[in-house]
Amino acid sequence: MKNLLEQLINGLSTGSIYALIALGYTMVYGIAKMINFAHGDIIMVGAYALYVAVLTLHVPVIPAVLITIAVCAVLGITVEKVAYKPLRKAPPLAVLITAIGVSYLLQNLALLIFNATPIPFQSVIKVPSVKIGGLTISGITLVTMAIMLISMILLTLFINKTKAGSAMRAVSEDKGAAELMGINVNQTISMTFAIGSALAAVAGILYICQYQSLRPTLGALPGIKAFVAAVLGGIGSVPGAMLGGILLGVIESLGKAYISTELSDAIVFGVLVVVLLVKPSGLLGKRKKVKV
Repeated sequence: MKNLLEQLINGLSTGSIYALIALGYTMVYGIAKMINFAHGDIIMVGAYALYVAVLTLHVPVIPAVLITIAVCAVLGITVEKVAYKPLRKAPPLAVLITAIGVSYLLQNLALLIFNATPIPFQSVIKVPSVKIGGLTISGITLVTMAIMLISMILLTLFINKTKAGSAMRAVSEDKGAAELMGINVNQTISMTFAIGSALAAVAGILYICQYQSLRPTLGALPGIKAFVAAVLGGIGSVPGAMLGGILLGVIESLGKAYISTELSDAIVFGVLVVVLLVKPSGLLGKRKKVKV
């Protein structure tokens, strides 16, 4: 029983990171109707930005975290302006290939600057562990879950209660109609990329504090798994991204503990296939009515 609870807590911790990354995927898809496959590599940029700020420039932790978030937000806006904006009216395949190209570009730039050797990194989150009965929950796990919950609540409030959030919902429904209403569509899409990339930066910081190692391909697998989480929960749905991330983390953790470490990824993708066969729009996704 104790082992099961430990695995559930591990799953919640990993799932919280997937959920933060999935929020970025789901926002960009919800507004711009595209899958940003370079999103995983923004996590990697965030991880290296924190490493440079803390260990090379000796910036205190809180300003270093804020710098990391700002760097990733600016990178997200730049990628959108340079790579995706010219392709707004292009076929989806062209956008997909461009996103994969941006992903490889970021990976290879990191490889060029930092080389392929993994860099050890000591966690900057110094929160003591908590004991509940015979169960010990690490400080980083508590911080990760708290940040994920706070991020989801703030994002939901932002989308539903602010003028900028209303603009994002309008652009998501119909770009043409939103433009006629006086909404700046380009600015709204850029803001979406900035928020998604800022969340990826937070996920990158939590990821390296948990796994304590950096490498240029760091964001590839978490990025793919977070995309799976977004699809599982219902891409375009903020609560769906959170639910998908948590479920994915728990399934992966239990799969590694009780079935096979090698097969844990296959189990995750198998669950996705089953869910999509039963509910093609994802767990909390809405079926879109196609205009004829």
